[in-house]
Amino acid sequence: MKVLLSLICSLALSAISTTAFAADPTKTEDRVIEDAKRTDTLPPSQSDDDPAPPVPAMQPVPEGGIVEQAGRGGVTSYARAGVIELGGSASLNAATDYLRLSVAPSIGYFIIDNIELSALIGLSYLSVSGTTNDGVKESATQTIFTFLIEPSVHIPFTETLFGFLGLGMGLSYADQVGTGFALQPRLGLNVMVGRSGILSPALFVQYSTHSAIETSSGTLLAVSLGYGFNLGYTVMW
Repeated sequence: MKVLLSLICSLALSAISTTAFAADPTKTEDRVIEDAKRTDTLPPSQSDDDPAPPVPAMQPVPEGGIVEQAGRGGVTSYARAGVIELGGSASLNAATDYLRLSVAPSIGYFIIDNIELSALIGLSYLSVSGTTNDGVKESATQTIFTFLIEPSVHIPFTETLFGFLGLGMGLSYADQVGTGFALQPRLGLNVMVGRSGILSPALFVQYSTHSAIETSSGTLLAVSLGYGFNLGYTVMW
């Protein structure tokens, strides 16, 4: 009888132990799977297409005089008083026996809404070739430096598109010629790119005079007139 009871107890304990061991691994595996899901699951994606701020509406210059974090995602739009613009432009004029390549870094500051004052420093390479009266083909190259102060007006068409008109005035220096007066009107567009970039295609006309050769009758002036298309890219402060 004692042997029978002992056998029954052993079988019962074995069944309980087997059940416990069978349950625990299942629970452990479930926890592992849940932990893995929590570890591997990324947060839901979110759009980062920030809305453009409203166009300027004649507000006072901010405290300190300079706007920070202008552009998409901010409260200040392009052409707002206090916005600083940094960048530059490049242009290429080409024709038969004529080539002019120019680059011009620039910095601008909106003194009031829609009105900007910019400084442009230009460097141009000019190459011209032709035939003399004697039938000899000759070519010449010239490097031209310009420094212009340009007031400009920027008119909003939409929150991301502006039209602009500027008039640059300053000095022009050409090697072998000297220093003269330079005038450069521009007409173009300002297109918002990304958060704070501005792409500015424009048409321009450049007029400059240089002291040329001293003669017994006085100083001859070398006058040049050029026109073309340039493309600028700037970033708002």
